Amino acid sequence: MESLTTNKLNLDIVDLGKVKWIDAERPGEAEIEYLTHNFPFHPLDLDDCLSRVQLPKIDEYEKYIFIVLHFPLFSKIERLTLPSQVSIFISSSYLVTLHQGSLKPITKLFLNLKLHPEDKEEYQGSPGYLLYRIVDRLVDYCFPILGKMGENTDQVEENIFSADARKMIEEISVLRHDIISYRRIVWPLRSVIAALEEKTRRFTTEDLTAYWGDVVDHIDKISYTLSGYKEMIEGLNDTVNSLYSHRISDVMKVLTVMATIMLPLSVITGMYGMNIDLPGQSSPQAFASILGIMLAVVGGMLFFFRHHHWI
Repeated sequence: MESLTTNKLNLDIVDLGKVKWIDAERPGEAEIEYLTHNFPFHPLDLDDCLSRVQLPKIDEYEKYIFIVLHFPLFSKIERLTLPSQVSIFISSSYLVTLHQGSLKPITKLFLNLKLHPEDKEEYQGSPGYLLYRIVDRLVDYCFPILGKMGENTDQVEENIFSADARKMIEEISVLRHDIISYRRIVWPLRSVIAALEEKTRRFTTEDLTAYWGDVVDHIDKISYTLSGYKEMIEGLNDTVNSLYSHRISDVMKVLTVMATIMLPLSVITGMYGMNIDLPGQSSPQAFASILGIMLAVVGGMLFFFRHHHWI
C-alpha cells in the first residue's frame, strides 16, 4: 500500500492506532482511482461503490471483506423513504467507507474523531469493533424515521372521519408507498448484518457476538413495527373505501329519488304540451290545476319513499 496522500480528494483518514479509518464522502472517479492504487481491491468491488442498484451483500477475499449496506433515508421532496448506500472495505489494519454523505451517523462520527482526538481511545480496538459501532449507529438512525412514520399513521387515523375522503385516500396511498419502500430496504439488510459477526471475526480481537445480536434485534424490531404499520394502514384504507362508497351510495340515492320524482312530472308536462285538445286545457284554471296535480304527485311519492324508509 502506497503513501496515503488525500489532497484534493473527497477522502479523509483518521488514525486510531491499530486501525485506520478512510472515509470517502461522495466518491467519484478520482477517489476510486486513489483506492485502486493504494489498496488491493478488486475492480468490480470499486465499480459497485459507484453503482446505486446494488443489493446488500458481503464478498470475502483473502485480505479483505467487501460489504454493501443500504439504510433508509426520507426524501421530503418525494415524500418517500429511499435507500442510501454505504460501501465498506474491512481488513486487519484499515476500514474504508464510501457513501454520499447523507447518512449523518457516519459523517458525525468521523468528524468527531477527527476533531476530538480524546474520543479515539474507545475505537482503538480492532477494525471489526469499529465496523460494529458504525453499523450500530446507522441502525439506530432508522428509528427516528420509523417514529415519524408512526406519527403520520396516527394522524391519518385521527382525521379519517373528519377530513375529505379523497384527501385521505391520497394520504393513505403516499403513506402505504412509504412503508413498502422502507420494508424493501430493511428486509435484505437483516441477513447481511446477521452474518457480519462471523464474517468479520478474523478482523476482530473482541468477542462481539452479543453486540451484533443486539443490532439484529433492532432490525427485527424495525421489521415488526413496519408490519404493524402496514396492517394498520391497510385497515385505514379499507375504512376510507367503505366511507367513500357509503357517501357515493347516498348521493346516488338522492339522485335516484329526484329522477323518479321527475319522471311522472315529465309525463304530465309532456301530455299537456302536445298540440292536441285535452280535458280542461282551455280552462282559465288549467295551469293551476296542472300545477296542483304535479305537487300532489310529488307529495305522494315523497310520502311513499319516507314510509318505506328509502329517504
